[in-house]
Amino acid sequence: MNSLFGNWASTLRKNFLLLVLSTLLPTFGISNSVLAAERIYASYSALELSISVTTLENYAKTGVIDDDLAAYQQYLPFQQLQELRRILLNRVKVSPVVVSQLLYTPQGEFLLHRLAQAIIAKSPQPESGFGALRSALILASGESGGLTLLNVLRKYPTSSIRLDVAETLEIATELEKLVNQTHRAIAVVSQQSQIEAATIKQPNLSQLPDLQVPGKLKSQKYTLKFFDSTRNRLLLTDVYIPNLQNAAPVIVISHGLGLDSSNFQYLATHLASYGFAVVVPNHPGSDAKQLHSLLNGHASEIAEPGEFKDRPLDVTYILNQLEKDNQSDSTFKGRLNLQQVGVFGQSLGGYTALALAGAKINFDQLKQDCQPAALQNTWNMSLLLQCRALELSNSKSGKDYNLRDERVKAAIAVNPITSSIFGKAGLSQIKTPVMIVSSSDDTVAPALSEQILPFSWLSNSQKYLVMLVGGTHFSTIGNGNPANQQVALPADMIGDASQARRYMNVLSLPFFQTYVAGRPQYISYLNADYTQSISSKSLGLSLVKSLNTTELAQLLDIKGAKPAKKKSPTP
Repeated sequence: MNSLFGNWASTLRKNFLLLVLSTLLPTFGISNSVLAAERIYASYSALELSISVTTLENYAKTGVIDDDLAAYQQYLPFQQLQELRRILLNRVKVSPVVVSQLLYTPQGEFLLHRLAQAIIAKSPQPESGFGALRSALILASGESGGLTLLNVLRKYPTSSIRLDVAETLEIATELEKLVNQTHRAIAVVSQQSQIEAATIKQPNLSQLPDLQVPGKLKSQKYTLKFFDSTRNRLLLTDVYIPNLQNAAPVIVISHGLGLDSSNFQYLATHLASYGFAVVVPNHPGSDAKQLHSLLNGHASEIAEPGEFKDRPLDVTYILNQLEKDNQSDSTFKGRLNLQQVGVFGQSLGGYTALALAGAKINFDQLKQDCQPAALQNTWNMSLLLQCRALELSNSKSGKDYNLRDERVKAAIAVNPITSSIFGKAGLSQIKTPVMIVSSSDDTVAPALSEQILPFSWLSNSQKYLVMLVGGTHFSTIGNGNPANQQVALPADMIGDASQARRYMNVLSLPFFQTYVAGRPQYISYLNADYTQSISSKSLGLSLVKSLNTTELAQLLDIKGAKPAKKKSPTP
């Protein structure tokens, strides 16, 4: 992405059309499309440039630059022409049913509205802009070659596409600013990590036991069925019990949106091998089955607003039931220490972990951030999900939800959504130790707004921010679980999953040993010096214990940023 944003000023002026194709469209994640359009027109003030779709297709497939494209070659570096060719041919294999269902969700329609702002509706056909783009994406995904930019172009239901370059450049400028701010924030984290590493005095790191190696304890996995009749929730729950004589402290793992208990089996078995009992519930309103129902047309959205309260309540209910079983069920026989609990969660599961640790839903912040004008100009897709929680305020007369569970002694939140659902006021309520894990290339829950700045709002001293440099929202998950009907993802949306999983094992273990099991000797692993020693080239790793809110805000020009232009997208 950096290379595409490198020479904006000169490139924008020299070549409008190729800029749109080579920078704007891949930024939105649209690759290899099919379109019925014959030409693409890019207008800027009184100037209009055009190029045929056939020219682009021939160049993408053969590398030959014909006369139509040669007119623009002088304005574009060779590397960017090559990048354009790659973008045109890059394919995503995805079912038209999946594309259709996702584009009819609020999040999908939001993305279409933003994209359609740059498309000028001058076609005689009634279906233009918003609807035409959705139609093209759905039809393109049904092609034998998969969803590509060329396919989208060929399937676009008009003879020509007209792009408003001024609007395109404004959108590109917004995205450039967001990318640059994120890079600067990650640089701040990296610099702070180096400072902290230089001040640490500890034993030779090579003498510390390698926590990547599984522990010596065997464990038994049980799948239990709990039914909360009050909320009509069937909670299928995996429980891993280590072969220990004493009661084992308990770690709960909360899966992300559209996933299930299978996604973090690697972490559950690793923690159990070191003496933790691990509880992994399936949250029925936001798991893989719910996503499958959405894609089959049996559900209208990927998660109901009630999931913001039901997920933490799922964990509390299961812990309550396990307390009873721990006394009466011969399977457990007092083998669980349910007063010493840690929670690990990813994405919406990260939200769940923070709520259980004491973060409160911030309805005032949500009301401020979820105004239509603000939403229409945001590029933070997670905000659309967070705003759904406003319905909880209406259902409870605006009273605060207290979702904290006093048994939770520490929490790890990976790629959590936090900025508006909690805000500064909500996160400052957390008094227990917290680790927030962020990924530099997360486009679902952006690192800057959802983890880096929110980390600086935490008021307790026992806090850690871990940065996966080169990681995505899906790196710690991997490519889902096809056996459980989970949607497969392209490799570049995942990144180095094997390394990300190793990091989760290595960092979660000492964190929970220190703050849940009460074994302070493990704190030697929880610092910048150690994380630098295990950081890899394929997926960088850094850790900090503090960030200055004021310094970070000034560096990123958050307070003084010029507000985006207010306009209402029209379908």
